[in-house]
Amino acid sequence: MTTDEQRQELLDLRYGKGNGPDKILWNEQIEGLLRHRSVRAYLPDPLPEGAVETLVAAAQSASTSSNLHQWSVVAVSDPELKARIAETTRMHSIGMGNPYINEAPVFLLWIADLSRSHAITTEAGGRAEVLEHLDAFLTSSLDAALAAQNAAVAAESLGLGTVYIGASRNRAEELAELIDLPPFSFVAFGLVVGRPDPERPTLVRPRPSQDMVLHHDRYGTGAWKSAAEVYETVFQQWREDSGMREKTWKDAVAFSSGDVAVMDGRENLRATVQERGFELR
Repeated sequence: MTTDEQRQELLDLRYGKGNGPDKILWNEQIEGLLRHRSVRAYLPDPLPEGAVETLVAAAQSASTSSNLHQWSVVAVSDPELKARIAETTRMHSIGMGNPYINEAPVFLLWIADLSRSHAITTEAGGRAEVLEHLDAFLTSSLDAALAAQNAAVAAESLGLGTVYIGASRNRAEELAELIDLPPFSFVAFGLVVGRPDPERPTLVRPRPSQDMVLHHDRYGTGAWKSAAEVYETVFQQWREDSGMREKTWKDAVAFSSGDVAVMDGRENLRATVQERGFELR
């Protein structure tokens, strides 16, 4: 049984000492969620038999808009194909790749997938014009995200580690061709899954206090600023403990938001998804 002291330690890891909420309703599932960490170092061991099927069962248990199931997932385990896919995720703006895609036994590619809906509708004689609108693109992308997060939580409950790869969108058309995606579908993001390497552990990445993100009844436009100042100290301490170079959180935000070069190909995403059938009207 987890003690109150252990739970407080968990809150301190997640928010920084003394920055967490005063009132938390604890149970085993909440504790598991608060322990989440992105894993970027894996053992080469295969996943337990049935693991992928278990993760997909968890994913299919997530909410899906209007029960339309407009998502799919491609489980990539072939080493050669994983290596080719990993190359499409290289981030030239910072001179880094994602080597853990090759380290881990499975890379899950989560697909915003309107191909089934399009086929069903057109075979019934319809135009599928709803699928031409931005909302359909957003709905399928949200469905994929909800499904993937359920899978990630399930993976961690089995003692596995995960890390999301948004850079899967860097060369979206090339990636789609590598895995034979049909029209009206694209890879929204990837999720690495494997056994964490205990010799290269990852620390829980702290989050800002809830004052930054939680609003009651109306959006408070200025509250985040004081929370951000407090978070800077926690963020920089985490980077130091993780052996990373000094950088502020605001520096990270500005870098990610300031220059289109940091998108590493994702600036072309609109053209790519439109070529794949998403009109985005």
